[in-house]
Amino acid sequence: MVDDPYLFGRIAAANALSDVYAMGGKPLLAMNLLCFPSCLSTAVARDILAGGQSMAAEAGIVIAGGHSIQDNEPKYGMCVTGLVNPARLWANRGAQPGDQLILTKPLGSGILVTAAKGDLLDMNGLEPAVRVMTQLNRRAAEIAAGFTIHACTDITGFGLIGHALEMAEGSDVTLRIFGRDVPLIAGAAELAQMGIIPAGAYNNRAHAGERIEIADALPLEISDICCDPQTSGGLLLAVAAEDATRLLSALQAELPDCRIIGRVETKSSHPLLLE
Repeated sequence: MVDDPYLFGRIAAANALSDVYAMGGKPLLAMNLLCFPSCLSTAVARDILAGGQSMAAEAGIVIAGGHSIQDNEPKYGMCVTGLVNPARLWANRGAQPGDQLILTKPLGSGILVTAAKGDLLDMNGLEPAVRVMTQLNRRAAEIAAGFTIHACTDITGFGLIGHALEMAEGSDVTLRIFGRDVPLIAGAAELAQMGIIPAGAYNNRAHAGERIEIADALPLEISDICCDPQTSGGLLLAVAAEDATRLLSALQAELPDCRIIGRVETKSSHPLLLE
């Protein structure tokens, strides 16, 4: 995602921790998983692991060892173990008609990274995406735990539409998303208008196929961003309608990019409507 090995480690660790937060859990410890080529110096490996350690410290967890192998390209991640109360576990199904949909991070990291790979952005231009990718979902999950959450998923490689579609089909409902209300990383819309779209976004759109209905009036760049694969993206929360305004206010006090982006409806002709 980035050339800097320390940032690479931080982003990878935040992405790994996200799965536990998305279930309403509390991570406790992690094991490092590192694949590393012999053509790179050990200093690069050290910096990657230091980045992961810094994110683990931010999450308040212990790194209890790990595994490393030689590989042709560097890969890094974590196997994270956490705890959750089974009675309060969030699944990516269970959304109910009337629920409001809250997204806790802006979208567009895949587009900005693609632009950086094409030398259309320098590190300063990529910084808004790095800031989002290195932001833990810890506080969003902790704040949301005090409200009635019927379903939750983190937004990662399948993009907003892919993960929302999974929630809709698993819950046997329809999700209606208002594209113009979706928060965007600075610069993402302009780059999307230029056609700077990663291949994964087209794959995500194709995977959704006819299960999603996209309004003709929605600008193409917005639907493209909703398909954009994210790394360490935010949480998509289906929250009871009576709690939505209070939860949004509590989230925005610390995470100002949070938005209500749609609602859950009784199942209709399409599981996902993007308008």
